Amino acid sequence: MNSLRVAVAACLLWGLVLSGCVRSVPPASEAGGGEELVVWEDRRSLADERLVALATRGPESVRVRALRALARIQDLSTLEPVLAGLGAAEVPVRDEAAFAAGVLALSWEPLSDAEKARMTEALLAAEASEKDERVRRTLLDSLGKLATPVAVKRLTERLSEERPGIASRAAMALGVAARRGASLAEVPLERAAVLLQPGQSEESRYAGAYLLASAKRAEGLGWLRRCLGDEAADVRALCVKGMGDASGPEDAAVVGRLLGDEVPRVSAEAARALAKLASRCSGHCTPMDELLALAPRAAQVARGDSAAGHALLALSQQGLPEAGRRELETLRQSLQEAVPGAASEVAVGDLMNLDCRLAAALDRLKGEVDETLRCGRGQVPEVRRLALGLREVAQSRVRDGASGAVPYLSHPDSRVKLAALEAVSARPVPEATGPVRALIGGEDLVVAASAASAAGKLKDAEALPAVRALAERVPEEPDMVAAVAEGLVALAGKDAEPVLRIWLNHPHANVRRVAAESLSGLTGQPVRAPHVALPENARRPEPAPAGSTLTFRTRKGDFTVALDAEAPLTSGNLVTLARKGYFRGITFHRVVPDFVAQGGDPRGDGEGGPGYSIRCEITRRPYRRAVLGMALSGKDTGGSQFFFTHSPQPYLDGRYTAFGEVTHGMEVVDRLLEGDTLLDVEVSP
Repeated sequence: MNSLRVAVAACLLWGLVLSGCVRSVPPASEAGGGEELVVWEDRRSLADERLVALATRGPESVRVRALRALARIQDLSTLEPVLAGLGAAEVPVRDEAAFAAGVLALSWEPLSDAEKARMTEALLAAEASEKDERVRRTLLDSLGKLATPVAVKRLTERLSEERPGIASRAAMALGVAARRGASLAEVPLERAAVLLQPGQSEESRYAGAYLLASAKRAEGLGWLRRCLGDEAADVRALCVKGMGDASGPEDAAVVGRLLGDEVPRVSAEAARALAKLASRCSGHCTPMDELLALAPRAAQVARGDSAAGHALLALSQQGLPEAGRRELETLRQSLQEAVPGAASEVAVGDLMNLDCRLAAALDRLKGEVDETLRCGRGQVPEVRRLALGLREVAQSRVRDGASGAVPYLSHPDSRVKLAALEAVSARPVPEATGPVRALIGGEDLVVAASAASAAGKLKDAEALPAVRALAERVPEEPDMVAAVAEGLVALAGKDAEPVLRIWLNHPHANVRRVAAESLSGLTGQPVRAPHVALPENARRPEPAPAGSTLTFRTRKGDFTVALDAEAPLTSGNLVTLARKGYFRGITFHRVVPDFVAQGGDPRGDGEGGPGYSIRCEITRRPYRRAVLGMALSGKDTGGSQFFFTHSPQPYLDGRYTAFGEVTHGMEVVDRLLEGDTLLDVEVSP
């Protein structure tokens, strides 16, 4: 099944609110823009304003494709041409302009107040006069991404629309606005309750739950309690998530019932919510009592039900207060006792990976690496155990906890060094100064850059020459720019300005973004980088063949992904890497239950890649459950790291390239835990 048919089928299944499905943008060759337009887009070139000209006049299909190119280039100098498209006579052009405006609203380089005001004005005027419901929904989406107070006010008004498609879309957009930092204090939550009423469609109920969960207001608790019994798993998960953010320990029993939910991502949200409620306890803590109900999960994992471990993983990632030590130890004991009856080596590995996750949560309470030194019964590599413990120490509230991390700065494995740097950066201690300085000149540039940042936090003036030397390498090694800039600014102050000014003209968008952001902080005045096109010889992936699929093979089974024809270069990059055998033996280093499973990093710590970066190809594919996305650390920083969504994630839309969808074997993705290994990724055809 090709990706277009998958998208259409998903639209029919999820409906308009969840999917945001729209007509596909024609390829440049069909649109009349030709290969030239594709090259301009990939080079991030405005082609002496010729691309802007295509976006503002000409045949409908050309304008649509050119507007998509402007959205992907994401240069704020093109704001006016994009907004001009909102008044086009053709519906597809207005729809694409509305989408492009939303992508610009999410710009990695912040909009000025004047730009926000201009965009708000244009979107409000367009939405007020728009007759096409599809375009109105896109406009509401973009207002949510913009998240200005006036945009929130309009979205609040649209909650009262009689047409459920508009009211639901407004609710979703308000949820996205909240994730963008907007206040929903004045939003009447009873309108969300209307969407949640029995008899409403699943997409309406989801939208109502999304708004309630995003608002995090005590007034919504009554409706959240009622929707815990919704027939749709994604609605239940949102409602229990909302309970964790807005409720108190008195709701522990209500939330605890969801621990037994048959859908793993729902029970994971319940475990996470109970951990949040436990942090608000004083005296006897009922949420802690409820969490002990997770002990039988160990036996399920031992029988091969890996997904049953998601609740334990969510709990360990969230962590518990000091009073929860007994509960964490009890759950660890249940995992260890389940090992003799494990059905397979895979099950033993799952049990012991979870054991080390809980051990790391205990180390967070102690503020030192201790339990992770002995966890896992030899099933979990030492490097992984140490990195887990050190990263939890970085989150510890123990004041002097980072002192114990200092010896690990000299560990032979770079992943342990990086985790130790994270710990001493979070809580700088004087004894870390020398070891950190020594790492700045090391061969591992990821570690060196992190050490430069840590030196800045340690205020180690003697490290400045080494940091300056590292800064000279940024033009050739742009991936380390953020950490190096942080250290350079902290140690050099205003004297860092000349280097940052040079970076403002670097061809890599993320280097320019970091330079502008750093200069804005140094000078106290907003600084914006100029537009710079990539050189003609910039690396460009080969497009994926039409209809390409990837089959991911793991010890827990296989799953298949249909790649998106609207992101041919992003898809082609993964196809090329897979054909080279790049992914063999690489782990899923990050699994966050009810959010994502992420892999593709050869280092295994979230900091690795193929040695180059690719440009973003933002598509109209919404982040529903089972969507494949490209992980980023800034604009145009894609490489080999990818993620799969466990559940809908609307706030990711328009920000991270969505370029495929699991068509077979999503239950395997649900079984993945941190540390699971890819045996291979095979390409077809």
